[in-house]
Amino acid sequence: MEVFKGIPVSPGVVIGKVFTIDDERRRIPRRSAPKNRIKREHERVTEALEGSIAELQALRERAEKSLGAEAAKIFAFHIGLLQDSSLIDPIHKRIDEEQVTAEYAVSQEFHRLAGLFSEMSEGAFRTKVDDVWDLDRRVLRHLIGEHMEELSDLPYQAVVVARDLTPSQTASFERDKVIGFATDAGGRTSHTAIVARALNIPAVVGLETITLSSYDGAPVIIDGDRGVVILNPDQETLDQHRVYIERMRVFQLSLSEVADLPAETTDGVRIELYGNIEFPDEIETVLANGGDGIGLFRTEFLYLTSEIEPSEDEQFEAYKRCVELLGGKPLTIRTFDLGSDKQTQSRSEAPERNPALGCRSIRYCLQNLPMFKRQLRAILRASVLGPMKVMFPLVTNPLELRQARMVLHDVMEDLQEEGIEYDTNLRVGMMIETPAAAVMAGVFAREVDFFSIGSNDLVQYTLAVDRTNERVASLYSAAHPAVTKLIKEVVRSARRHNVPCSICGEAAGEIEFTMLLIGLGLRTLSVTPSVIPSIKQVIRSVDVKQCERLARRVGSFDSERQVTAFLREQTRAIIPEAFDGRTVE
Repeated sequence: MEVFKGIPVSPGVVIGKVFTIDDERRRIPRRSAPKNRIKREHERVTEALEGSIAELQALRERAEKSLGAEAAKIFAFHIGLLQDSSLIDPIHKRIDEEQVTAEYAVSQEFHRLAGLFSEMSEGAFRTKVDDVWDLDRRVLRHLIGEHMEELSDLPYQAVVVARDLTPSQTASFERDKVIGFATDAGGRTSHTAIVARALNIPAVVGLETITLSSYDGAPVIIDGDRGVVILNPDQETLDQHRVYIERMRVFQLSLSEVADLPAETTDGVRIELYGNIEFPDEIETVLANGGDGIGLFRTEFLYLTSEIEPSEDEQFEAYKRCVELLGGKPLTIRTFDLGSDKQTQSRSEAPERNPALGCRSIRYCLQNLPMFKRQLRAILRASVLGPMKVMFPLVTNPLELRQARMVLHDVMEDLQEEGIEYDTNLRVGMMIETPAAAVMAGVFAREVDFFSIGSNDLVQYTLAVDRTNERVASLYSAAHPAVTKLIKEVVRSARRHNVPCSICGEAAGEIEFTMLLIGLGLRTLSVTPSVIPSIKQVIRSVDVKQCERLARRVGSFDSERQVTAFLREQTRAIIPEAFDGRTVE
């Protein structure tokens, strides 16, 4: 039995079997293959080589037609190398003798071959090193892609283990096949983690070395509540976790009774409780859990789950479906928040050195106007179907906001000329996600209809902590006094200018923060759909004066540890079941 401690990013506890996913762009970890898999590993190598050769033959034929026979010779070298027994035989030998996966054996042999070429004195041979790495990636892509396809045919419920996962990979998991995942990399608010929460898949990230010990079919426990992964658990550990799973199932059933009740404090103050979604179908969960509508539709996942940009009509259909499912309840759409960890840098010809501080969100949209206008057209066309608002992400100065509004008005004029209806009174807001925006909230309040505080990025930029970097994950905390002060100032500015203000992001959905946020003056929270009942239970158990006293007490603390411990103690007194088995730090 091996126990790994990481970062809990999606709650829940599950018991399943491992399914590993590698990335051909990274060094493949050494991973054992059970004896009953050895034959299949040999077959996978043969299939990957044959598939790669077929691709190269097609490329050679096209090159010969368009560039001539001389230019096509390079592909002949590639094909010959993949048919050479001096490469193929050692791969199969390594699988037999070391009992390792096809991916590892292939990767190691290509590394060996590249080393041999690089050591040769003749320059012509040394230049072949790049060709070897190209073939390495090609063959591995076949192996990993074929392995991914096996996921849909598994005879068991799988816990996916990987170095890292893209949001599109996570979103493509079949919920009845994948019951959890664990990764070496990642942080609490990475967008892969957000998708996991949206799909109600327990997940732990930042485990650093989980891929080195995992192998397909190994029994595993994922504890998304505590951030623990247990490989090859013993019987006593399995029994303990089965008891815990049953206890939490009963607790969740008790929360379902709260869903239809209003989110109202004991002294009668109504708190609007909305859901954050990535996909339209999540709306059913929001409504079933008693949500008042959608406070954040992260539309970029329409883009990230496909290899191509969604068309205007495809986007319109998604927004239309949202409005129909909501049945008159409000919908807030955020325009594409691409860039950083949500615009896969692998798609870019020139990846940014520091994408979190680069061309992302509203900056990206303003530099890609055709894409931005297509989205705005789709939003405006859907705006006549039901109550809807639109907001722009990561606005840091008034000029960006004015440019975005100008583009919106241009699109409105185009639709008007085409005779297409839209809501002429569409409310336009912005995200407060940086210290710059928070400090200038009073200026922005004169130009928008509403604010939404994006706690994930606000924490990241205030504390200078990359939220996707597991090495500094311990420094990322919404409980930091600086973050609390900025939220308080934004709420004050919003009230002063009579601008509605909500908060979204993961802090809004953690029950420890509910009383603090109410005490700071927030009356609208937008959270992960699954946590709506527990947040509602906290709201219905406290009064505003109590929350304001708590906020004042928190304001006297000078460290996030003090804040976190105090908030958990206070919340645990109200809902002890939610902290069952967890220590109060």
